[in-house]
Amino acid sequence: MSTIVAPSLLSADFLNLERDIEMLNRSEADWIHLDIMDGVFVPNISFGFAVTNLLKKISKKPLDTHLMIVQPEKFIKEIAATGTTYMNVHFEACTHLHRVVQQIRDNGMKPAVTLNPHTPVSLLEDIIKDVDMVLLMSVNPGFGGQKFIENSVKKVTQLKDMILRQNASALIQVDGGVNLETGRKLVDAGADALVAGSFVFSSENPVETIRQLKAL
Repeated sequence: MSTIVAPSLLSADFLNLERDIEMLNRSEADWIHLDIMDGVFVPNISFGFAVTNLLKKISKKPLDTHLMIVQPEKFIKEIAATGTTYMNVHFEACTHLHRVVQQIRDNGMKPAVTLNPHTPVSLLEDIIKDVDMVLLMSVNPGFGGQKFIENSVKKVTQLKDMILRQNASALIQVDGGVNLETGRKLVDAGADALVAGSFVFSSENPVETIRQLKAL
């Protein structure tokens, strides 16, 4: 199976957002990754429902929505209304994670849980069979263009071992500092999906860059 590629809209040109979405529609990208930030959980603010509700009208790709916010459970119905396929919530932001995961599934979406770089994958032992995907942050969340944290490769290996050991079916997604070099390491370690922002959108040929990532 080829690598799942989810370009991050955070690095797109927001003055020409429809143009960039049309480019992704033409490309081999599998999903469109949406980073929603609140300026509280992470030190930045991105975009909200005014943007995401428009995307479902023009995107031909499934939406992969990553909530970098406090109390993400407050917005499950609003995220579902955007047509999102995967809803990512941070382990660190959910006091009652199992309940949130079930609410996401009850609202017709695939639940995913995200770990910050400092959070060990071992904390997912009791939830891994209840989620469809785990997103490992390979940079500190909040800003694009950061340097890849090498320990992320080890975390992918650890997570893959856990999934196999428990006979779980969760996909492994990685976000942060992804390029052809780091992407190769992650896929070799067991990653199924790669989020790439600046590497795709700053490329002279984003469609070809996406194709190269899928071929890893």
